[in-house]
Amino acid sequence: MPSSAPPFNELMASCERSAVHLEMRDGYAVDYETGPFADWRAGFRHDPADRASWWRPWLDLIQETVGRGVVVRRARIVSEPVSDYTRFLYDGTFTNVAAGEQVRWLPRRRASDIALPGNDFWLFDDRVIRWNHFTGDGRSAGQEASDDPVAAKLCATAFDEVWARAVPHDQYAIH
Repeated sequence: MPSSAPPFNELMASCERSAVHLEMRDGYAVDYETGPFADWRAGFRHDPADRASWWRPWLDLIQETVGRGVVVRRARIVSEPVSDYTRFLYDGTFTNVAAGEQVRWLPRRRASDIALPGNDFWLFDDRVIRWNHFTGDGRSAGQEASDDPVAAKLCATAFDEVWARAVPHDQYAIH
């Protein structure tokens, strides 16, 4: 997986105001036979009351970042009815919210007239982009960083439009 991006933790640590993440795929490469997605498909669900069982380093990073005053938001554009993978994400999103991340969901039909970048991305302080590239079957094809102001403006504008239309996690009903 080639990457021309600095480590994610460094990008998050240098962030001062906002970190936004736009996800636009209905599935990401997962092993259907083993791992968390397979466990979920077999009926496993995290118990929100048993925080020690689901807390992980990623959530520490989000909590620390939010604690510094950085607003961390994630928007997911999803097809409806949603895929099993989207259901899996939805069921685990309470962990992101518990760490301080704001999450919203936008049905794909409501995104048709938004100019969207071609790839999922993180945008830090409206100026540094971390593109997430994927193969056709959803596997990571690496990350790439950019500080191109035109691309950053496209990402910021697209994210803001998605965010304005999207439904907060606690109000979104899976279809």
